[in-house]
Amino acid sequence: MTRTNYTFTSESVSEGHPDKVCDRISDAVLDAFLAEEPEARVAAETFATTNRVVIGGEVGLSDQDKLHDYMGKIDEIARACIKDIGYEQEKFHHETVEITNLLHEQSAHIAQGVDSSEDKDEGAGDQGIMFGFATNETEALMPAPIQYSHAILRRLAEVRKSGAEPSLGPDAKSQLSVIYENGKPVGVSSLVLSTQHLDESLTSADIRAIVEPYIREVLPAGWLTDSTIWHVNPTGKFVIGGPDGDAGLTGRKIIVDTYGGAAPHGGGAFSGKDPTKVDRSAAYAARYLAKNVVAAGMADKCTIQLSYAIGVSKPLSIYADTHGTGEVEPAAIEKAIDQVMDLTPRGIRSHLGLNKPIYQRTAAYGHFGREPDADGGFSWERTDLVEALKKAV
Repeated sequence: MTRTNYTFTSESVSEGHPDKVCDRISDAVLDAFLAEEPEARVAAETFATTNRVVIGGEVGLSDQDKLHDYMGKIDEIARACIKDIGYEQEKFHHETVEITNLLHEQSAHIAQGVDSSEDKDEGAGDQGIMFGFATNETEALMPAPIQYSHAILRRLAEVRKSGAEPSLGPDAKSQLSVIYENGKPVGVSSLVLSTQHLDESLTSADIRAIVEPYIREVLPAGWLTDSTIWHVNPTGKFVIGGPDGDAGLTGRKIIVDTYGGAAPHGGGAFSGKDPTKVDRSAAYAARYLAKNVVAAGMADKCTIQLSYAIGVSKPLSIYADTHGTGEVEPAAIEKAIDQVMDLTPRGIRSHLGLNKPIYQRTAAYGHFGREPDADGGFSWERTDLVEALKKAV
């Protein structure tokens, strides 16, 4: 029997977190190649530490001889990311950080299993399982703990970058423990926030005084009470942040990127991967499908799983779970999904318009629960499949 009264916790990290710096650079590199060639194949990884950024991985272009022409842009792309995030520390500064570019051409053995030919559909870029999830507990159809953990850090980044709160630094983490009653979020039992600050004289109490108004601004009214426990910069000073304080690596925040632990994740990271890689595109498709199922009123909660094999175009399986909240049988949802959307890698990319430079913006504050952009960004957050699903069941 599903529990209805409990407390659930999720965390988020800011764009200045070391791992998120790396995700941002990897996705910026991806966007640069997709802007040049929409069918580019990219798998870019980034490592960052004190005064150093290393970018590696592989790139496949229709004319591999052109790869060298693009390589000179990588240094500029990485520095622009670091500057926009806000790092001007002595040991991690966008102007002085040493950047090493180790990108190379894509393996021909990988390409032969993925590329389409006249008599063969394009295959998946790898094997794997991908999950999508949606719940009607928030307007974004996302779990409340992760949605509001993201919202807190996004708001603090806004006031930092606008100059309204110049004492805040780029690196930060948030964590919310949300109280559920009768299966719905009703309050916050505890809140943890650690944020970098540029003024060494500031105490934890000083930081709380700065951030609390913004936290109250983004959380629903009544969720913070006299019983809520606050931990703001609980270790004291937090002046040295980002890759100077701790090394960063692309792809280490997959639970932050998805559902905050409220739903399964297949294990594959997103950032730096082009959409032929089902780690990314099929996870987006699964979220899109789950969100449309919930938006259609078929269930209060829905998990969708898709599975793929490298070089094989169609998913090996489609699985739906409505967690006991369904108005429609899961088997009927699975059948409907197969009817309303082409879930081959090319079908997903075409339906969601993924061959565009839209990925850098996904690198922080979650890949899901965002508003679709006019240029096609966050297209997987649309709810335009509702009527088709209703007709198919």
